[in-house]
Amino acid sequence: MLNSIWIGLVFLSIIISFFTGKTDAVIAAVTDNAKFAFEMALGITGVMAFWLGIMAIAEKSGLILLFAKAIRPILRFLFPEVPEDHPAMGSIVMNMAANMLGLVNAATPFGLKAMEELEQLNDKPGTATNAMVTFLAINTSSVQLIPTTAIAFLAAAGAKQPTAIIATTVIATIFSTITAITAVKIFEKLPRYRLRSE
Repeated sequence: MLNSIWIGLVFLSIIISFFTGKTDAVIAAVTDNAKFAFEMALGITGVMAFWLGIMAIAEKSGLILLFAKAIRPILRFLFPEVPEDHPAMGSIVMNMAANMLGLVNAATPFGLKAMEELEQLNDKPGTATNAMVTFLAINTSSVQLIPTTAIAFLAAAGAKQPTAIIATTVIATIFSTITAITAVKIFEKLPRYRLRSE
C-alpha cells in the first residue's frame, strides 16, 4: 500500500512538473536528494557498525545476562505469564538494550525473535497475548538513553551539536514508555480486551 502511495506521488509530481514547466527542478531535486541519501547512509554506517559490534560483544561476554538479571523484577512484573528461563526473555532483553542505545535497526531482529518465542507460549496462535502486546508497547515507546541513530543522522546532515537531543530524548521516551505500559496494563484488565476461552 505504502509503495503504491509513493509511486503515485512520484508520478503526480512528474505530471505536474510538465504542466508547470518545472521538469528540470524535479530532476535536479531527485538527483540531489539521491546523492544526499547515499552520503547520509554511508555516514551512519560506521556508527551503526560500532554499536552493533558493542552489542555482539555484550552478548558474548555475558553482559546481557547480567542486565537481564538486574531487570528481572521489572520483567517479572511486565511479563508474568512468561517463564523466567524462557528464551523469549533473552530476546526481549536484547531488544530493550538495543532500543536503549538507539539502535533501531539492531533491535528489530531481536524483536522479531522475541515475538516468535512468545508465540510458542501462545494457547491461541494468531491472537496476540498480553505478553505480546506489552512487548510491542515497550518496543514502540522504548526508553532511549543514547539515541545513536538520530545522532548519526544529525551528524551526517552537518548539525553543529548532534548530541544536544540526548536529554530531551531520554525525558520524552521515559514518559512515552510509562504511558504505553500503563495503557497496556489498564486495557488488559478490561473485559472487552481479555482473551476468552473457547
